[in-house]
Amino acid sequence: MTDSVFIHSWAPADVLDDLRRRCVVDHFDFFEHGVMPPQELAARVAGKTAVMTLQIRIPGEVIEANAGTLKVISSISVGVDDIDVAAATRCGVQVTNTAGVLDDAVADFAMALLLAAGRRVVESDRYTRAGKFDGPSFPLFWGAPVKGETLGIVGLGRIGRQAAQRARGFGLNIVYHNRNRVPPEVEAEFDARWLPLEDLLRRARYVLLQLPLTPETTHLINADRLALMREDAYLLNVSRGPVVHEAALEEALRTRAIAGAALDVYEFEPRVSEGLRALDNVVLTSHIASADVETRHEMVRLAARNMKAVLDGAPPPNPVNRPG
Repeated sequence: MTDSVFIHSWAPADVLDDLRRRCVVDHFDFFEHGVMPPQELAARVAGKTAVMTLQIRIPGEVIEANAGTLKVISSISVGVDDIDVAAATRCGVQVTNTAGVLDDAVADFAMALLLAAGRRVVESDRYTRAGKFDGPSFPLFWGAPVKGETLGIVGLGRIGRQAAQRARGFGLNIVYHNRNRVPPEVEAEFDARWLPLEDLLRRARYVLLQLPLTPETTHLINADRLALMREDAYLLNVSRGPVVHEAALEEALRTRAIAGAALDVYEFEPRVSEGLRALDNVVLTSHIASADVETRHEMVRLAARNMKAVLDGAPPPNPVNRPG
């Protein structure tokens, strides 16, 4: 029987051509059509043997309705919080992701946000575009130093380690927090010191969040933990929006309880609160940490390889679960 797949994503022509040679492909390109309304999803997934997806929620009821037919859900991302992985596992559906391929791009962007926030790049850009730069530059936009300061990385996994490598090149001191300490040789590589989360927040000038969204990490950074941070500290989030309690962060920024923040992800994405947008001490980007050309292409290609492997009865390169 020919496999039938649903693709909710942009994809290069050669990837689509390759899939069409072996599958019946139902392709929804959100570059052209926008994100699919959730109510349409069930109809497009019905009867499919595979789904390759990005930026749409795959709820348990959709997975369960296709149990016995659906074999694989291939996510074009590292995070799979939009997919009911527990339901997929119960229904024998393999879930895959694109972990690894975007580590460098996200780590690069984390450093871009650190510099943009600490050195007030966006504020100065707006000021200059508005025609206000008409006198001495010396008084303008005094920011935070980088060399010799402390970067606290919450989540020293693959991307966190790449960020640490780059941060060492900028002369930053590294502290980190994981549930479990990394091996001593990894700590030695980055001269990184493990701290309890509360101590990290008290110590670091820059705090980088690089961890998955789980029930345990939802609102990990809340009002109480923001209150522990230094008044001259900056919060950087390139992981998942709900890791931060956004209303609490907005208040901390508005009252200058912390110096600033840089966010690539949001609690209610794609909505960004009016309060955050009104603040001048936060850099706001549009979930683009992995958006260099090569990385985005390779994310789609890896997702396709994951999907084809499962359909061919082979182990996928990037399994997330062990379906029963």
